[in-house]
Amino acid sequence: MRGLSRPAMQTAFGVRRKTLIVDLGSLRSVLSSAPRAGGITRARYILNHQVAAKSIGKADRGLGTDMQCGDPARTLSRLASSLGIRDKFVGLMTAVSLADLVTVREAYEQIWVEGFATVGTSNAVRAGEPVTPRQRTNSGTYPGTINLILVTNARLSASAMVGMVQVATEAKTAVLLHAKVKSWTGRSGATGTGTDAVVVVSGSGPPMRYSGTHTILGELVGRVIGTAVTEGLARYVRWHARRILRSRVNNP
Repeated sequence: MRGLSRPAMQTAFGVRRKTLIVDLGSLRSVLSSAPRAGGITRARYILNHQVAAKSIGKADRGLGTDMQCGDPARTLSRLASSLGIRDKFVGLMTAVSLADLVTVREAYEQIWVEGFATVGTSNAVRAGEPVTPRQRTNSGTYPGTINLILVTNARLSASAMVGMVQVATEAKTAVLLHAKVKSWTGRSGATGTGTDAVVVVSGSGPPMRYSGTHTILGELVGRVIGTAVTEGLARYVRWHARRILRSRVNNP
């Protein structure tokens, strides 16, 4: 596929029409909480599509790169077709600019893990907080999702795939707690956002039965996500500061 590159990363990827396209090269086992093809599946591509960081009116509801709609799976299927993707894929959505995409690679001997992250925290929550109508309707206003994609060459058991999700979530939360990110309610100790998604892709290399924090694979996952979310959060903070400044200039 044209536009794909391999800068420092072994996994081929590129951005077209505001869509991150991760090309796995062949059908791979995938576990995810993605809105399109989530769960356990086999896929050739992972897509992370950038939607508008604002509410969409009737005039914006046609197929386009800034579209939001009530059926993300259908929207992503139409998008994939328009991009010429015919093989199976897993699809995510984000309001974070793909200019702020973070890629990280960590390796130890024959095992490597690569991560792709888009980070926004306007929709931050602390796990266990009550869900309110205001929260449900506020999530699409501006970037508020942390999407994490993890690709490894290790051949993962089902439990190892779940373990990678667990370690990735712990690493993400550790970064948010260290940065003192607050929930949208103002409560301290946000643990994530209300629309976070994670994708884990297994490889065909050395078999791995476990991936917890006492394993090399778990260590690599923790380092990849820790680095990616830290950098992504810094980029989001800078974006938010620029947004506030523009608002003050335009509305003195």
